[in-house]
Amino acid sequence: MAKGYRGGMPSTGGGKSMNMMKQAQKMQQELMRMQEEMEAKTFTAASGGGMVKATVNGKHELTELAIDPEAVDPEDVEMLQDMVIAAVNEAMRTADAESAASMSKLTGGMNLGGLL
Repeated sequence: MAKGYRGGMPSTGGGKSMNMMKQAQKMQQELMRMQEEMEAKTFTAASGGGMVKATVNGKHELTELAIDPEAVDPEDVEMLQDMVIAAVNEAMRTADAESAASMSKLTGGMNLGGLL
């Protein structure tokens, strides 16, 4: 036997690995909770001075579209289409921004590059 050998298994730092696993599981649970909360939220944006309002949910689904009758001009359908697109896109950007802010709080600002 080698001099100084005391027997037993060598230490592999298993305690640190277990702690990291627990932290990862906790973060994953928190992420799932946050995703559920985001999916339940709605985000509304308007365009054309409020003549068109679009509401999306956290799943990026358009859930409501309100168009003021004054915005409907048969001679200028293109303008109405542009207002609808602008309102929907702004509502989506708002949802994305809130999601990113929530994710940043969870990860402490770390960029995990698609791991979560």
